[in-house]
Amino acid sequence: MRAYLLACFVFLVLFVACAKKSEPQLSLSYTEEREPCSDGNFYRNLYFGDLHAHTGLSFDAWAYGNHATPDDVYDFARGQALAISPVEGQDGERVVQLSRPLDFAAVTDHHEYLGEIELCVSPGSPVYDSPACVSYRRGDVSDVVDFGVRMTKPDPRRSDDLCLPNPEGCLEVAQEVWARVQKAAEDAYDRTSACSFTSFVAYEYTNSIAATNLHRNVIFRNAEVPDLPPSYFEYPDPMDLLRDLRANCIEAGSGCDVISIPHNSNWSNGQLFDPGTESLELARERAALRAQMEPLVEIFQHKGDMECDATLDSGGNHNDPLCDFEKERFGPHADCGDVPGAGGVSLLGCVSKHDFVRNVLKTGLAEEARLGINPFRLGIIGSTDTHNATAGFVDERQFEGHVGTTDDTVEKRLGPGNMTHHGVRHGPGGLAAVWAVENSRDALFEAFRRREVYGTSGPRIEVRFFAGWDFPDNLCERKDRVELGYGQGVPMGGTLEAGPAGDAPTFAVWAQADVGAKLQRIQVVKGWLDEAGRLREKVFEVAGAADIGAVNLDSCETDGAGSEQLCAVWSDPAFDPTQPAFYYARVLEVPTCRWSVRQCHTLAADQRPESCSDPRFYRAIQERAWTSPVWLR
Repeated sequence: MRAYLLACFVFLVLFVACAKKSEPQLSLSYTEEREPCSDGNFYRNLYFGDLHAHTGLSFDAWAYGNHATPDDVYDFARGQALAISPVEGQDGERVVQLSRPLDFAAVTDHHEYLGEIELCVSPGSPVYDSPACVSYRRGDVSDVVDFGVRMTKPDPRRSDDLCLPNPEGCLEVAQEVWARVQKAAEDAYDRTSACSFTSFVAYEYTNSIAATNLHRNVIFRNAEVPDLPPSYFEYPDPMDLLRDLRANCIEAGSGCDVISIPHNSNWSNGQLFDPGTESLELARERAALRAQMEPLVEIFQHKGDMECDATLDSGGNHNDPLCDFEKERFGPHADCGDVPGAGGVSLLGCVSKHDFVRNVLKTGLAEEARLGINPFRLGIIGSTDTHNATAGFVDERQFEGHVGTTDDTVEKRLGPGNMTHHGVRHGPGGLAAVWAVENSRDALFEAFRRREVYGTSGPRIEVRFFAGWDFPDNLCERKDRVELGYGQGVPMGGTLEAGPAGDAPTFAVWAQADVGAKLQRIQVVKGWLDEAGRLREKVFEVAGAADIGAVNLDSCETDGAGSEQLCAVWSDPAFDPTQPAFYYARVLEVPTCRWSVRQCHTLAADQRPESCSDPRFYRAIQERAWTSPVWLR
């Protein structure tokens, strides 16, 4: 009997030991003091947030009636109500609130005029009564443009009449404002084990050279940040910005870490992702810099979609009708070809293939073949770029605009807009979705770096996307499919190394609809470099069908069709292991009414503007999610 009990004891010990050995451990390096999250998960939790939001510290936002603070953004993101322009005490005050709080957010105010705007709007400052400040406080578009024009010049200069006695005066004030930005992020950050909310210290670098968009959101990993990081005034060349951040943050030995997120390539006339024509040595240096510093890109925000364009001659997207989604500009376009243009912030000038992320990803394959480095290995996120301090306010049913007094009424939102904010062409924007082991700065930032992220056009669609060499055909039916995805493959954002000779990779993708919504289908988008050096693409249908779901534009009622879940295991029938390639998933909801259709319905027939009869705006849309790609070597 004793021998039997001893044998049972030994068996139990071995069983427990084996179980512990096989149980995966969390992989996370903390760079700051905090409690580990109680819901840490090796197989990742899903978090939704917004990494692009402006307060009254931004020169354009304050002039348009947004006088909110960074604290207000974080309070709103965590679920509190916020009064937006017109400001308190004026007619038409509006109060908005998220139906579901965000998990994380970043305040990304324009860094270029932190000091100047603070001086102009603070009674008693040395320049408060100056003509420039008096004019600015009126909030006219022309006064905002005057500030913006300085950032279109190759040699920008600060205003001598605002920065007294010299530019250092503005920088000293800017440093004080930057300290407030840091404090707001710290106060909002939940360092307890509950991990209810994460806030990042961040800002926007606002390079608008030649009236194009070369903007970046600069996101710091933790509270170790420079005393005053550089702006466009210090570095008109964005590569110099990245070099400075690398040297004075990442390589400074202080614990500082940072990434840069380019956005609004659709306003850049090809400049934001221009591969350049310099020598191979310089091209390799720049490619390596971008690969290190810029792991992510915005594919969608309130200024429209940047995935692809089927009307552009050189884009190669002609066979994808779903590229016709929330565009700021409508074809046919003057094609920039290989020479970037100008004027994009006002929707002027040529349109480039590099205004769209899919083409940029393809160019990355060609650059890697040329240089040995892919500068455009980009993970994908969505954001709002709200200038109302309303981070994550993306519901089509309650869109209140994102740019203060320029779109604070139904009539303005449905109108043509102004020089830089384009009325009915705009929308609620999107969200960033992150698969991370917990909701902390370090965990989210590590997910940014490994690109295990995706973007949505607003809905909280849940998507998993894996690539491997031997996923089972029945993976969709298995309860351990997530474990198989990580154990036998790589997730979105990863690189799948060469597999067994003659085998094609297998992709596993599944999606869960947002609450109250239905999914129509899942597609896999492939881009590759063929044997002749041509960049090519193809869209594959892998789950659901294109004819599922319909909406009545008069009532905005849908027919109820669609799925709450979709899943597929798919293999590329034309896979060629000699051709560099990437694959990403696109998940589509059934059609619903665009926000503009709903707001046209609130107006009497004889009061509806022209956009209410324009099929570009009075139409059904298909909300969607785009995963980060998986690359194949």
